[in-house]
Amino acid sequence: MSEIPNLNLEKTKTDITEFIKAKVSQANSDGIVVGLSGGIDSTLVAYLACEALGKDKVFGIIMPSTTTPTEDKIHGIKIAQGLGIDYKEIAIDSILNEYLSMTQLDENELAIGNLKARIRMSIIYYYANANNYLVSGTGNKSEILIGYFTKYGDGACDIEPIGDLYKNDVYELAKYLNVPQEIVDKPPRAGLWNNQTDEDEIGMSYDLIDQILYLYTEKNLKDSAISDKLNISIDDVNMIITKVIRSEHKSKVPESPEKTIL
Repeated sequence: MSEIPNLNLEKTKTDITEFIKAKVSQANSDGIVVGLSGGIDSTLVAYLACEALGKDKVFGIIMPSTTTPTEDKIHGIKIAQGLGIDYKEIAIDSILNEYLSMTQLDENELAIGNLKARIRMSIIYYYANANNYLVSGTGNKSEILIGYFTKYGDGACDIEPIGDLYKNDVYELAKYLNVPQEIVDKPPRAGLWNNQTDEDEIGMSYDLIDQILYLYTEKNLKDSAISDKLNISIDDVNMIITKVIRSEHKSKVPESPEKTIL
């Protein structure tokens, strides 16, 4: 049994859609741009944005690369078409290859993966700027807390509608909004390199990650207490806590030293 309280799904849906409406209005913006990966997070955000603003004010961008599973690209297109939103598909490999040919560095899988995320966000912001739209992030609370995103890549956005939802909250709200089962059932993956899945890369299931995060950040329990409560090793608990501490800089405005005045 999970330690995390159940969501009030209807109220959560209403709160998020009202949040989106308010932020678009406050910015005198004409709509929202969402990067559609074909995964559950971006799909849920697209559903909520359409609920908030109507399909005519939501624009989707699908940006596959050679490491993007074909299924994910197909799902991104199906979601856009199913919601009836305007969308664009832009393959990023030619842009990526131009970067790599110009820099002439030894290939680094992680750096290349992060570069893909930053290329995608540059494209999203171009479309947003050109159309007076806001960029909607698609990060959830679990990813944000442990830093499982690319700084100035998928972490760059104007609003983060599902940023207070743990990953398992995302699943529950997605099911409540009738997101297609094939999206819900698919393993979370960023597609930044071949055969990647989130849980394999992190080294733990989201179900367990969420509970550790909840007990640590919201209940303020120590590592030993979390270990006892969840009946897991203290090393597993500290792996997640360390990620939280080390990635705090990714969610903050860059720091500056204070000036000295006479």
